[in-house]
Amino acid sequence: MLIEATSENRGRIFFATKIYEYFLRISGALLPLLGIWYLQEYQSPLLCSVEHTFHNFAVFVAILVSGFVAVVTWHCYRFSGEPFLRWLTLGFIGFTVIYAPHGMFTSISDLHMALFLLYGPASRLVMALLLFVGLLSYGRREDTREERDDHKRWLRWIALFLAIDLAIALVAETSLLKVVSWRLWMESGALVIAMVGVMIVLVRHRSSPLMMTYALSLALFAQSSIAFLLAKPWNHQWWYAHILFAIGFFFLSYGVVRAFHTTGAFSTVFSVEELMSRLRVEKNNTEGALHKLQAANAELAWMASTDSLTGASNRRHFLDEIELELGRAKRNGLPVSLLALDIDHFKAVNDQYGHQAGDALLKAFVGVIMETLRPHDMLGRVGGEEFMVLLPDTSHEAAAVLAERIRSRVESMIMPFDGTTLGVTVSVGVAEFGVDGDSQEAVFKAADDRLYQAKHQGRNLIVS
Repeated sequence: MLIEATSENRGRIFFATKIYEYFLRISGALLPLLGIWYLQEYQSPLLCSVEHTFHNFAVFVAILVSGFVAVVTWHCYRFSGEPFLRWLTLGFIGFTVIYAPHGMFTSISDLHMALFLLYGPASRLVMALLLFVGLLSYGRREDTREERDDHKRWLRWIALFLAIDLAIALVAETSLLKVVSWRLWMESGALVIAMVGVMIVLVRHRSSPLMMTYALSLALFAQSSIAFLLAKPWNHQWWYAHILFAIGFFFLSYGVVRAFHTTGAFSTVFSVEELMSRLRVEKNNTEGALHKLQAANAELAWMASTDSLTGASNRRHFLDEIELELGRAKRNGLPVSLLALDIDHFKAVNDQYGHQAGDALLKAFVGVIMETLRPHDMLGRVGGEEFMVLLPDTSHEAAAVLAERIRSRVESMIMPFDGTTLGVTVSVGVAEFGVDGDSQEAVFKAADDRLYQAKHQGRNLIVS
């Protein structure tokens, strides 16, 4: 009961901590809104900080970091072929190329404010669009090696981004600027696309840790666009918007670096919970495979050492065991005996009743002997109807007693077969290591010679 209560409490706590975890994520993602609200409510929009040098330095760092992350993302894409990473690479490249003039025109911002301002929202809109298309392609089949190595595709996109730079300059320096509020619409577009992207990630991909990082980046991009829409050039809200976008950019680049250092793809980087779950599954699979392997090895070892028909040890394994037992007996000074057995008139059974009857008789014969032997004794089939029994810790006299017991039980054995009954007898030769010889060959010969003496003396006999 105590264990059940503890498990139930743990389940409640786990559920509560999950809710708290989601609360922390959402609160952390939306925390920048407090800064936007504070600046909008308590800071005068006319309070500005015009810092051309710092702005140029910040833009230079942003372009440098964006270009570096684009290269890292491209390498991830080349490795994994994930379409999502292809669009992510284009997003970084597009932002780098389109955002660069924003820094170049800083020094003339007072005279050409539109030319200075439009490149920021344009770069954010293009990046948001490419990230959104990448999000829609998440989980699709990998690109082929030819598609990954198509450099012309990248050059065409770079040419498109340069054309967008020229189009922005054309809009800023002509009457087209008065037709539409370009900055408002581009910033609003980036805001809407980022928010929709966050919703898609939360609905479809919330179990992926890198995609949650991706969603956090999009949330920061969206809040950055809100700050840009509320800001005036050079005021504190405007600078704060840049900071929010930079933080979101750093989160997104962190996800790329994690992918580069692990699997090379966003979709195959797992959370700690997923890794532990997969480890448990793999551990169970490994243990199951290990048990199967051990069982298979045991079966192979049994097959390699056992006569397939009778279940007795085969000749090779029996001879190996004799060597081991002899070494042990010499060290301990204990006797070891050997029985040589041969079924009498076995050929006549095969000739009269067929080999199927002979096989059945061999199995029954081995069964009777195995019931007679001790657990540490060993029966081996060394020929067609020839067998040997290894008797550790057994003297010549004790071996003869056991041989007689075997002979008697075999003689009384009756095996029904095909409407009739079959019976056989056995001849046995007994020898002891040390008494009849010190080598395996000598004791084998002694046991065989006595077996043939039993055969010549009328069979169903023991010669010791």
